[in-house]
Amino acid sequence: MDRRTFSLVLGLGAAVALAPSLALAEDHLAEAISHTKEAIAHGKEGHAELLVTHAEAALTHAEAAEKQKPNPHTAEGITHLKAAIEHGKLKHADVGTKHAEEALTHLEAAEK
Repeated sequence: MDRRTFSLVLGLGAAVALAPSLALAEDHLAEAISHTKEAIAHGKEGHAELLVTHAEAALTHAEAAEKQKPNPHTAEGITHLKAAIEHGKLKHADVGTKHAEEALTHLEAAEK
């Protein structure tokens, strides 16, 4: 991993770590959807590390949304985000992207 990518991943990780304490009243489902879309975009470019970074952020928000308002679609989205993270960590950006896309379908259904 080159220096720029590492810096980006480190910065995103710090932002994800601080985000829950900075915005308590945010719309977690919308944030989960936004990060899932970012995970998909990076996965399609073959950037497994960034797919994982955004999928982990999406998972954090999806779990918070599920805690606030349980929904079967959110629960299924969480399952696919976990699979996307698992495959991304194995450098399988293509498979991780497919799981992120499936997660997005469910998270968007939960939003309606």
